[in-house]
Amino acid sequence: MTSVMSPVPAADGPARPPAGIDTALIAELRQQLPDTAGLRQARAPFDGRLLPGVPQSDTAAVAAVAASARAAQPDWAATPIAERMRIARRFARALVTHESRLCDLMQWETGKARVHAAIEVQGVVQVATYYGRTGAAHLRARRAATAIPGVVSARVGYRPKGVVGVIAPWNYPLFLAVGDVIPALVAGNVVVSKADSQAPWTLLLARKLAVEAGVPPDVWQVVTGPGPRIGPAVIDVVDYVCFTGSTATGREVARRCADRLIGASLELGGKNPMIVCADADVEAAATGAVQACFSNAGQMCIGIERIYVHEHVYAPFVAALVERAERLRLGSGYGFDVDMGSLTTERQLDATVGHIRDAVGRGATVLTGGCPRPDLGPLFHEPTVLAGVTPDMRVHAEETFGPVVSVYPVASDDDAVRAANAGEYGLSASVWSRDTARARALAARIVAGAVNVNDGYLSAIAALGAPMGGMRSSGLGRRHGREGIVRYTEPQTITSQRLATAYPDRGRALLLRALNLSNRLALVLPRRQ
Repeated sequence: MTSVMSPVPAADGPARPPAGIDTALIAELRQQLPDTAGLRQARAPFDGRLLPGVPQSDTAAVAAVAASARAAQPDWAATPIAERMRIARRFARALVTHESRLCDLMQWETGKARVHAAIEVQGVVQVATYYGRTGAAHLRARRAATAIPGVVSARVGYRPKGVVGVIAPWNYPLFLAVGDVIPALVAGNVVVSKADSQAPWTLLLARKLAVEAGVPPDVWQVVTGPGPRIGPAVIDVVDYVCFTGSTATGREVARRCADRLIGASLELGGKNPMIVCADADVEAAATGAVQACFSNAGQMCIGIERIYVHEHVYAPFVAALVERAERLRLGSGYGFDVDMGSLTTERQLDATVGHIRDAVGRGATVLTGGCPRPDLGPLFHEPTVLAGVTPDMRVHAEETFGPVVSVYPVASDDDAVRAANAGEYGLSASVWSRDTARARALAARIVAGAVNVNDGYLSAIAALGAPMGGMRSSGLGRRHGREGIVRYTEPQTITSQRLATAYPDRGRALLLRALNLSNRLALVLPRRQ
C-alpha cells in the first residue's frame, strides 16, 4: 500500500483546523449546547492534538432540554406534514451547499478519508430527500378490515411518539446521528440528540443547518457528555430511543427502555460475512471486498470482516484481494487523493492490533498489512488480510471494527452458508456469483437483515425504500423505508359503525346471524392480494 505523507506533529497543543473551519464557526456551534458540566476535549485522530473543548451537559440540563422539547412538540405535530417535508428538502439542499465544510469537520473529528466523508454527506442528503418526498405517503391513514363490512369501518392513523432520543456513535457522525433524526422530525416528533464525545461538531453543524432550513430550535436539541452518564439521562426523559452502537451497550439501553415501557430501535454489532461462489467474477469480487472491508478504515457496522471463498477460485481471489489492498493510499490529507484514513480512537487501534497479534500468535498468516503506521499518524493501521484463522482466535468471531479481514476456503455453497450463519450476529452480508438467481437464493438462506448480491455493502444501505437493520445480536427495529418512519409513531385505530350495537337487546340474534354470514362469505370469496 502507498502513503500520502504529511508531517506528524507531537500530540500536544491544539489541533490545527482544516482550511474550512475557523474559530468563529466553533464558537457559533458551541452556543447550541447547555454548558453545565465544564468542557471536554477529544483528540484529532490525524495528529493526536486536542480538538476544541465541547461544553458538557449534566443530567439536570438533559431534563431541561427534554422539557423544552416536549413543550414544543404539539405545535410541531400540528404543522402540516407537507410543511415538515418541505423543511426536510430545504435541509437536504443546505447539506449539499455546505458539503465541503461538513467533510472538513468529519475528517478533523474522525480521521476518515475525504471520499468516505463525502459519501456520508450525500447519504444524508438522500435520506432527507427521500422522507421529504415520501413521509406523507408512509404516514397516511389507512382503512382496515372489520368484523362486519359495510356496518363497521376502521381507519388506522399514526400519531408521533412525542420526544425521541437519538444516541449515535462516532464512526458516522452525520449519516447515523442525523439520518435517524430526519424521519422522526417528519413524523411530528421532537428530538433530543446525544452527541458522541469524539465527534460532536459535525452533528452541531448539521443541526445549525436544519434550524436555518426551518426546524424550530426547541424541536431538535443536542446534549453532550460521557455515554454512561448522559445516555441513561436521555433514556429517562424521552418516549422512544433510537440507538446505534455496540451490542453490549445496546443490551443496557434495551433494559432501561424496558423498565420504562418505551420502545427502541437498536442497530448493534456485526461480524459480517461475504461469500464468493465458484462462478463469481473474481476481479469484481476482490474490488468489492476491498471497499466493504476497508472503507472508513474498517470502522463500519455493516463492513465485511470474514470472506468465504469457493476453493476453486480461492487462490486467484486472494491474490486479487491482496493486490488491491496493497494499492490503497493511506494518509491524513483533506483531498480525494487518499483511499483510507486513520482509525478514530486509541481503543480501536488497540483492538485491531490485539486481534492481529492474537491470531498470528496462534498460527494465522498475514497475507498483507498487519502493522500500525505511526509514521503517518498516531492511529493509522495498514489494511490487513489474514488466512489460516481458526475458532480459537479472537478475530474469528469477535467484531474487530478495524481494517482487518479473514479469508477462508470452502468446498461448497452449503459450507459457505453454514459458516456465514455461525456466531451471534446477523447485520449484513454479501454474495458474489455470475448467476444472480442463484446468488439471491443463497442470500435468502443467510441470517442477516440485509444481503448484497454482487456488492459489498453499499447497495442495501443506499436502497432507502427498503428497511435496514439487524437480526439476532445485531439489534432490532429498522431504519429507512416505511419502517424507518413508522417506528417513530403510535398506530391508532378509530372505528365507527352505521347502526347502534344490538347486543344485549333483542336484536342480538340478528347481529350474530349477520356476523355468521359475513364469516361464511369471507371463507369462500377470493381475497385481494
